Amino acid sequence: MSNTKVLPLLEPEAADVGVPCCPPLTERPLTADEAERTARMFKALGDPVRLRLFSAVASHEGGEACVCDISDVGVSQPTVSHHLKKLKEAGLLTSERRGTWVYYRVEPSVTAAMGRMLSSLG
Repeated sequence: MSNTKVLPLLEPEAADVGVPCCPPLTERPLTADEAERTARMFKALGDPVRLRLFSAVASHEGGEACVCDISDVGVSQPTVSHHLKKLKEAGLLTSERRGTWVYYRVEPSVTAAMGRMLSSLG
């Protein structure tokens, strides 16, 4: 049974065709809704502990990591859980409970859309 909650970066009808919710930043100004969704993701990555956890999941072999494998980031286990929850709420991670452990994966469509948004700046 999956315990996954992801806030969409893709509009429901756009998700089927892989179109990001937000255009590259140089294309046009973001709408208020686009800016709100996007800010939530960047805010989640703005915390050093969350960034380390996100990196640990992203770089873990097989593209997913058990919480037991990524909890050594210098904070207590309840704090790790809090930060992982924030990354999930921002739509950056998905999770699945397997027995007593929770496994996390980076949400590739979300990170790809974030990359497309920023790639036009360089």
